[in-house]
Amino acid sequence: MTDDALAFRLTGTVRTEPDSRVLAAGGLSAELSGGALLNIRFDGVEVLRAVSFLVRDRDWGTYDPEIEDLVVDQRADGFTVTYHATCHGPEGTQLVLQARVEGDKGGRLDFSGTARSETGFETNRCGFCVLHPIVGVAGTPVRIEHIDGTVEATVLPDLIEPWQPFKEMRAITHQALPGVSVECRMEGDTFEMEDQRNWSDASYKTYVRPLALPWPYRIEAGVDVAQQVTLQVVDKRSRRAGSRSAQLDGPVKLTLQEGPAQPLPPIGLVVTPEEAAATQALLDAGLGPQAQALLFHVDPLAGHDGSAFDAFAAFAARHQGSSTLEIALPCREPFGDELRAMAAAMDKAGFAPDAVMVSPSVDRQSTPPGSAWPDCPPLDDIYAAARAAFPSRALGGGMLSYFTELNRKRVPAAALDFISHCTNPIVHAADDRSVMQTLEALPFITRSVRAIYSDRRYRIGPSTIPMRQNPYGSRTMDNPDGSRIPMANRDPRQNGLFAAAYAIGYAISVAPAGLDQLTLSALTGPFGLIAGANEPVPEGGRRPLFHAVAMLADLAGAEATIIASDRPDAVLAMCAQRQNGRTILAVNLTPRPQTLDLSALGIPPDASACRLDAETMIDAAVGPLTAERLGTGDVRLGAYGVLRIDD
Repeated sequence: MTDDALAFRLTGTVRTEPDSRVLAAGGLSAELSGGALLNIRFDGVEVLRAVSFLVRDRDWGTYDPEIEDLVVDQRADGFTVTYHATCHGPEGTQLVLQARVEGDKGGRLDFSGTARSETGFETNRCGFCVLHPIVGVAGTPVRIEHIDGTVEATVLPDLIEPWQPFKEMRAITHQALPGVSVECRMEGDTFEMEDQRNWSDASYKTYVRPLALPWPYRIEAGVDVAQQVTLQVVDKRSRRAGSRSAQLDGPVKLTLQEGPAQPLPPIGLVVTPEEAAATQALLDAGLGPQAQALLFHVDPLAGHDGSAFDAFAAFAARHQGSSTLEIALPCREPFGDELRAMAAAMDKAGFAPDAVMVSPSVDRQSTPPGSAWPDCPPLDDIYAAARAAFPSRALGGGMLSYFTELNRKRVPAAALDFISHCTNPIVHAADDRSVMQTLEALPFITRSVRAIYSDRRYRIGPSTIPMRQNPYGSRTMDNPDGSRIPMANRDPRQNGLFAAAYAIGYAISVAPAGLDQLTLSALTGPFGLIAGANEPVPEGGRRPLFHAVAMLADLAGAEATIIASDRPDAVLAMCAQRQNGRTILAVNLTPRPQTLDLSALGIPPDASACRLDAETMIDAAVGPLTAERLGTGDVRLGAYGVLRIDD
C-alpha cells in the first residue's frame, strides 16, 4: 500500500499534517509544529499542552499563517528557534509576526512574539494562548499571580466553569510531578483563563485580551504588539526520576476494573429535510446501521416548513425504534402560536414522534463573557407552551448547540423529561491530535451535566467532526479542498478510519454517564455514514464510521464498564455484558499501530474477533466485517483501528 493510499484510508485525505520537530533541553522537551510549541514535557510528563501566538478573524476563525525564515538551532544544552509568519486578512491587509523561542537545560523556556501590520488589521484576538492539560491536573492546587502583584492560592476547576475561572493574570504555577512545579509567566498584556472543556477541548486556555473588551478590534498600522510567555520548571526532588517516555514503547495493557455498569444508550441518526429523500431511499434498501432512534431536525429560519413533516411521517411509520423532533424555535411571532402551528402541521402529515426537543433559535448563538444576552422569551414559558402543544410527547430541552451554551444558560429542568446538547471537536483546533484529545474532556462534560441536572434523562448529539452550525460566528467554514480547518462544515476525516475511531472512543468516554440516547452521525450528507455523489470515495460505499455506529447500535442496552488502559491517550476499551455473553470493544486513537496486552481480560483463545482497520475497510465498504478466531498472545491493532471481541 502506498503512503498516499494509507493516508487516505486513515484520514480521508492524502494531505498529511506537517511534521513536528522535537526540541530538547535537559529534561525539558517540546514539539515545534506550524510555529507553535506542542506537547511540552518535563521528564516525559506533559506540563503544558501548547503555547502558540494566535490571530483570530471576526468570526473567531484562526488564521493559518505562512511560516518563513525558520531557523532551528538545537544544541547540547538547549535550543533557539526564530521565524516570521504572515497572516493575510481581507481587502489586502496583512499582519507579520516575528517570533523567537529559547530553551535551556535549567528548565526555562521563553517564547516571544512581536506582531506588526503596515496596513492595519482587524482581529478578534492577537496574542499568546497557553494550554494546560486536564487529565491529572483538573482539581489540583494552583497559584495565580495577578497583574497587580497579588497572589491567589486556589485550584483548577474540576467541574466545568461556565465563565473564566481566573482573570487579570500575570502567572500561573502548578505541580506537574511530586517535587516539580511549573510556573508560566505571561507579559505584554492582560491575560485570563477560560475552561476549554466547555467546547470539549482537553485544556484550560490562558489567552490574551479580556473578553470584556470590544471585539473585533483594529491593530493600527505601524503599532507593535509585543508579548512573551516564560515557562520555568523548578525541580526540588533530591533524586531525579528517569524519563517516562520509555513506557510508551511496550504493549498497551488492558485490565478489567470494578465499577458500576451502565446500560449503553440507543444510537440515533439525525435526519434533516434536505437529506430526507436520500436517507429514506437507503433505509428502504436496508442499508442503514440498524440504529434505534431517528432524530428529525426542523429549523423554520432555514426555510423548513410543514412539507418536511410529510417526509418525516413516512420515516416514522417504517422505523421500528423511537423518533424525536428537535425544533429550532424562531420566536419571531408569539412562540405559542409558532408551536401550535407546528403541531397542526404534524397532525396533518400524520407525523407523531415519541419526543419533541425545543430550543429557541437564538440560543444557538453563544453569548461570551461581557456580551449582552440577546432577547429571548423565558424558557419556563416556552416549555409550558410546548407541553400544551405536544401533550402526549416526551419533552426535551437544552441546546441545539454545545455544552458551552447549556452551561452558560442553564435550562429549567423541572419542566422537562430530558436534557440534550451537542459537542464538536473542531471549534478551536482541527489537527488530528487535538481532535482526538477532545475525548479526554467528555467525562468532565457528562459529570458536569450530572452535577447540574442530577438524574434527569440525558441525551447527546448530533455530535460530529464536521460542524453543523457555528455559535461563535456568522457561518461555518466552507472546506472545498478537504483540509483540516476549524469550524468547517465538511471534514475529510469523515471518510477515513479516523472518524470510526473517534466515534468508538466517544461512546466509551461517555458510557459511565448512562445516556438516554447518543447520536453521532446522519446516514447521508456531510455527516453521513454512506458516501454520496461527488465524494472522494465511491458513491454508496459504507464509510468506516458506518461500522462503528453499527457496532454501537448492536450493543445498545448492554451493561457497560470501562476497561482500564495504562495508556488511555492511545487506546480506550470497554466491556459490554449481555445475557448471551460479553463484547469487548477496543480502539486505537493514534496514527501508529499499537500492541494490546489482553492477558488480564480472561478472553478464551477461541473468541470471535472483528477488526476495522486499513486492511479490512475496503471490503467493509460493500459488506460486513469478517470475524476470525482471536488466538493467544498480544494483539496488534492498526492505526485508528477498532477491535471487537465476542466471547
